Amino acid sequence: MTELAAAYARCRELNARHGRTFFLATRLLTPAQRPAVHALYGFARWADEIVDSGESPDPAGDLELLAAQLGDELAGRPTGHPVLVALVDTVRRYSIDPELFTAFLASMRMDLTVTSYPDLPALRRYMHGSAAVIGLQLLPVFGTVAPRAQAEPGAAAMGRAFQLTNFLRDVGEDLDRGRLYLPGDVLAAYGVDRELLVWCRQTGKPDRRVRRVTAHLVACALAEYREAEAGVPLLRPVSRPCVRTALTLYRGILDEIAAADYQVLDRRVVVPNPRRLAVALPGFARALAARVVGR
Repeated sequence: MTELAAAYARCRELNARHGRTFFLATRLLTPAQRPAVHALYGFARWADEIVDSGESPDPAGDLELLAAQLGDELAGRPTGHPVLVALVDTVRRYSIDPELFTAFLASMRMDLTVTSYPDLPALRRYMHGSAAVIGLQLLPVFGTVAPRAQAEPGAAAMGRAFQLTNFLRDVGEDLDRGRLYLPGDVLAAYGVDRELLVWCRQTGKPDRRVRRVTAHLVACALAEYREAEAGVPLLRPVSRPCVRTALTLYRGILDEIAAADYQVLDRRVVVPNPRRLAVALPGFARALAARVVGR
């Protein structure tokens, strides 16, 4: 196995282990597309682990080192790190703008110092780097049937939709880390503050104000899904089944949140495996059909 093949294999392993829903959707892409998606996931996961794992004694320094190593790889100075080897090959192969990774790392640095967001615009600024740029990185891999700029709003909305879903699913775990990703102005409008959320987390008791604010933010996330879905027809036909399946699977988390009566602080809702398969199997059929037509 060559160094490059081993690097992509490492990224695939990271995706399969840590991003099960996303990994399932990637199986709907063509074999030629999958390694690039795994490489992009591997890099994002690496940065996320620096910030959230608690294993780094100096996460700020490690993020700076990661940024420097990425710059070296892009400049043709090998670092030997398999994730970066695969990532930079993907960047060159698909002409991905390196500034998207700069924006991503800027938001990762924010996680080290920012523990809450006063309003939705402030949260969206954070999500641009932490989520929207992920969709923009993936867009060249998916390919488009229109000028790329026309498809970018939908790709960015896909990233925001997924991240808002994660924020709602993981709000209790984020509180345990001292972070709150629910916008302060929306919380205040429903009479909710951090102290109430922590109380609900610790006691497992529901509160109607928390339920209402959660339902409101689920509606905000669903609006992002609608914008993302509007961009799917602009993608290459072979990529549409993957993206539609990913959107459906992730939106299913919001359905499970609603089914739990919006009580998410003391539990982590998941989409049951039978439902995941019920979504994925038709997606596989559509993906195969798209490849046959493409040939």
